[in-house]
Amino acid sequence: MNEKRVKEPEEVVVAVMPKQDLSWIPNLLKKRVCTTFVEDSFSNGGRCQCGATRDSHPSVALGDNFSTAIVSHWDSIQHSSEQPTDAYGELEFAGSGKRHSYFLRLSSTTVPSVVFDIMRQYWKLGQPNLVVSVVGGEGRSKVKSWVREVLRQGLVKAAQSTGAWIITSGLKEGIGKCVGEAVRDHATAVSSVSLNKVVPIGIAPWGMVHNRQQLVDPEGSFPAKYFVQSTSRGTYSLDNNYKAFLLVDDGTEGRKGGEFGFRGRLEDYISRQRPAGSASIDIPVLNMLISGEVSMVEALEISLKNSMPWLVLADSGGLANLVSDIVENVQSDPMCAFGVAEKEEGSPNMELRERITTKVKKHFPSEQDMDKLVDKVLSIYQKKDLISIYHAEGTDDFDTVMLKVLVQASKHRVSVTTNPYVDELKLAVTWNRVDIAKSELFSGNIDWKYEDLEESMTDALENNKPQFVRLFIDNGLNILNYLTYGRLEGLYDSISKTSQAGVLLQHLLEERINESNDKTCRVSIYEVSLLLEYLLGEVCQPFYRSLFKVDAASTRRKALKRVCKALKEEYSYQQSMCRHPWLCLFLWAVLQNRGEMAILCWEMCGESVLTALGGCKILRELSKLETETDAKLPMKELATKFEFMAHDVFGTCYQTKASYSYKLLIRKSNLWGDATCLKMAMAADARYFFSHDGVQSLLSQIWWGDMERGTELWKLALTMIIPPLVYTNLIKFKKEENAEEVKSVMAPPPSATDCNYGETVFSFADIKHHSEGDHEDSNNIRRPTKGTATSFRSKKIPFWVSRWKQFWYAPVTSFIGNVVTYFLFLFLYAYVLLVDFKQPPPEGPAASEYVLYFWVFTIVCEEIRETFIVGNKKFCQRLMLYIQDVWNKFDVLAISLFIAGLCCRMFRFSFNMGRGILCMDYMVFTLRLIHIFAIHRQLGPKIIILGKMIKDAFFFLFFLAVWLSAYGVANQALLYQYDPSPDRAFRRVLYRPYLHIFGQIPVEEIDTGKNWDRDCTDNLTLINEGKEPCRDTSHNWLVVILLVVFLLVTNILLVNLLIATFSYTFSKVQERSDTYWKFQRYNLIVEYHSRPTLAPPFIILSHINLLIKRNLRKVPSTKIHRFALQLKGKDANKLVKWETFQKENFLTIESKKQRGTDSERLKRMTAKVDGIIKQVGEIRDVDRRLRALESDMEFCTSSLQWIMEALSQSSTVKSPKSHPTRKAVISASIEK
Repeated sequence: MNEKRVKEPEEVVVAVMPKQDLSWIPNLLKKRVCTTFVEDSFSNGGRCQCGATRDSHPSVALGDNFSTAIVSHWDSIQHSSEQPTDAYGELEFAGSGKRHSYFLRLSSTTVPSVVFDIMRQYWKLGQPNLVVSVVGGEGRSKVKSWVREVLRQGLVKAAQSTGAWIITSGLKEGIGKCVGEAVRDHATAVSSVSLNKVVPIGIAPWGMVHNRQQLVDPEGSFPAKYFVQSTSRGTYSLDNNYKAFLLVDDGTEGRKGGEFGFRGRLEDYISRQRPAGSASIDIPVLNMLISGEVSMVEALEISLKNSMPWLVLADSGGLANLVSDIVENVQSDPMCAFGVAEKEEGSPNMELRERITTKVKKHFPSEQDMDKLVDKVLSIYQKKDLISIYHAEGTDDFDTVMLKVLVQASKHRVSVTTNPYVDELKLAVTWNRVDIAKSELFSGNIDWKYEDLEESMTDALENNKPQFVRLFIDNGLNILNYLTYGRLEGLYDSISKTSQAGVLLQHLLEERINESNDKTCRVSIYEVSLLLEYLLGEVCQPFYRSLFKVDAASTRRKALKRVCKALKEEYSYQQSMCRHPWLCLFLWAVLQNRGEMAILCWEMCGESVLTALGGCKILRELSKLETETDAKLPMKELATKFEFMAHDVFGTCYQTKASYSYKLLIRKSNLWGDATCLKMAMAADARYFFSHDGVQSLLSQIWWGDMERGTELWKLALTMIIPPLVYTNLIKFKKEENAEEVKSVMAPPPSATDCNYGETVFSFADIKHHSEGDHEDSNNIRRPTKGTATSFRSKKIPFWVSRWKQFWYAPVTSFIGNVVTYFLFLFLYAYVLLVDFKQPPPEGPAASEYVLYFWVFTIVCEEIRETFIVGNKKFCQRLMLYIQDVWNKFDVLAISLFIAGLCCRMFRFSFNMGRGILCMDYMVFTLRLIHIFAIHRQLGPKIIILGKMIKDAFFFLFFLAVWLSAYGVANQALLYQYDPSPDRAFRRVLYRPYLHIFGQIPVEEIDTGKNWDRDCTDNLTLINEGKEPCRDTSHNWLVVILLVVFLLVTNILLVNLLIATFSYTFSKVQERSDTYWKFQRYNLIVEYHSRPTLAPPFIILSHINLLIKRNLRKVPSTKIHRFALQLKGKDANKLVKWETFQKENFLTIESKKQRGTDSERLKRMTAKVDGIIKQVGEIRDVDRRLRALESDMEFCTSSLQWIMEALSQSSTVKSPKSHPTRKAVISASIEK
């Protein structure tokens, strides 16, 4: 059914139902109309017992005189009929300025399930976690002030915290008015989100509503304007603080009680439904009695027979005082069910009846049918276990009292469990009241077992209640025993189908359904594995694949067939325990963007730095797929939070021991499928993480290799020109002793400058050593520990070999070589274009041009090697990864232009074109220098700012192009009536206006007042032949105005806009340019670390060497898995424990900071004040009990004294004093 959604002020989106969509309501819901006039004896024949006058009855009701004569009592079922309802829709209270409410007129015999579905589906009222039905206190009697305070501070506050519906009469009188005012007052102190958790609903008799005719419209009211007025006797106005009204029609007017039957059935139906997201308990329904009249006894009796719990407000007056009196002060003697035949003298039932009769006469002395009332009260007394009494001066909070009442009632409706507190825990979880759970259930007095917490743990996870998850873990729930793969599948199956992760999982599930033709499939671990693989990419190995024994090299379709077959045969893996349960829950929470739950699981996880970066990566990938801004922004914020957490935890590790923190960055993780922190941070675009001094220190050490930091660049260049200088002291290298001590002694750098970073945990000699000495660990970067270097190596490498490798294998050496040779390449390219560019064959090309061709060929070979040979990814994946880099696109463009220019210059007909292409290609090759110098600390950030400004310039050019075309076309058309030359038209429409911006304005041509010595003609024939046309002078004034406007807009507005945009971009990027540069620096270091030692054109020698080593000698590369350290056994466990310890230190520091904030101090102060108030209440209770005990002691003492005096006298002499009474003793005690 189509629904139009609107958003009211301070409200969530509600449904507004178009008229045409609600034509079915009158056919489904009915009203009641009196069909038999039964005369009211007190009205002299002018009024029916239904409350309506004779004139308001239809003729059918007045026609059957015989039936009317024999009927003495009017009955709603017999003497009224149902007709289609004529009052439903939306209600607007005139002058209130509040949101619209919903209303519906319905018969008292309506099925409650239909009404509940309308409230949920069409009125969009949230599924309640609790229903509080408030009865009593009707009429015009004044409600006590302390009762108003209980409703305001107790009921509404508890309803807001639990997400409850509050059901009253909804009328502007008595308790209904007080509840409406309490909701209104509470709305001013809470947010709109919290406010919508409280849903006040009015269930009132249709005949008691004042101005009810304003609501009547057979086609529905959208909205109906309702005027609240001071009412006459017998009717009351609706309260504008309620969200929905159910107006129950039993055919009467001005008569109360007609709604009680439907209200009881509706509450009973709701009590058999489940709260939103809960599958363990039904919706609890609590009836609350405040004051009340004698007529409510029947409703109370019926409700108790349905096992509905009641909370009675003691001392509120009326029926509430009677019920609280008999429950608290009448002794509960064991007796059988009450019956008329059991009224024997002296039986326990008769004694109980007499005591209850006394209480009833005390509270309702003027009641006429006393015996009937006593029978009902006695029936109520038999169900007193469902009745709880609330005293305003009690020590417990109102919500705690409600929880205990509902739990006590639930014990009478369900079978007794092993732990009587399980139901109370389920309610606390449903209401999300962890404070009640801590104070009442987990205070140390209850022995909780794993079976008691298991079901509640599932509810807490599915409904995003991390505080309860932490509470259960702290009180005996073992996550290793709890989380099986089957339960994990259930958690993934509970993900909302509308969320981004839910949509992706359903798409993957449909693929498996189409393959297996099984429509009953639900989300399995295989879909989760595919989703994580899609989001994480090649950063780590796929999750959960080992459960299905799927080969990693198999295609997607083969893997899907294997999984479908495995799922059809057996589900044995579902009973297996998850290997890393907290990581599994962390991934599940992150995919749903549940921040608090994800952070809780992160705190419990190992490898905290990598886990935080992994969460950052997943969230940022999901945010790219999300289309709605409201869902995208929280994902980005949580991703940034995880990045900051990874940065801070790593900072704590780095300050403690830098050498271990370096290992942390390059260690392969078993938890995350051989991923490393650097690799994950790069994939997650974690720029802030890369800006940390520790990360930059490691990168700097990799950049310089085994050479000393701070070596002058001219020394490196000179050594490259004269290689034997490497064996001199011109360049200093790290001593082997220092390298051995790096692992044990490491301090954080004193500053963030590039020249003050600390040492690394390995050297490049170790990398090369591993590649030659240990092929099994050839992909791992390790350094030998002290004292084991000799035994670790199979043979000692000669000094001249090791020193040669230390120099040439450093990435900085490769970088300097590439820079020098690239400048030589540009010089050679320029020389060929300017000096030695000869004609096509056979005259040319020259020898220098052939050298240039060979040079470009070696560059192409390196690009092919870098793209398609290095790594173990598939061809398409490598190609896509290569294209993603902007500078790779530059390389492809430069090489493509060079090849095109080369082909064209070989032929005479295209020689000039080829030369032009090669000239343009030289510009592209020259611009490639920008990327090379991105490594520079000062130039790098400026290059980033330049790139941002170029993007801004494109927007400027767009606006400029609009004005250029607008002014150019208009100017040309006004100056020249006819000019068929495309060349002249193009120059004057676009090129000439562009020159106007820079001051080149041909005034003689534009202003006809100036002399123009240009030869022109007005002859169309000559003009068609190419002759210059003469100017049109008729619109010269308009041409001048357009010129002024054009120069004003372009030279002043647009240029200043561009300057302002550049200034804003510079100031914005300058603050974070260092962070951006450090992030890009990693890419450049990785690039030159993976490159061969020699630069083009000599790189061809390195390519030949690599070809021989890889294909002939089968020597694996150590740079395939770069920046990776494989730790096993004790070393791995030691590093994980150390990282966990540092994470705990970080969390402790953050917790101290949090406790030191003003908000936390205020919370602690509030808790202390609440504790003091509770203790004062307990003291008052003890004082009251002591006073009662003192009165009893006074009475006992007086009685004993009287007995002693009586016994001391003769039997014939009577005591002069009378026997003391309790009332006299209490009065004497009060006087004292």
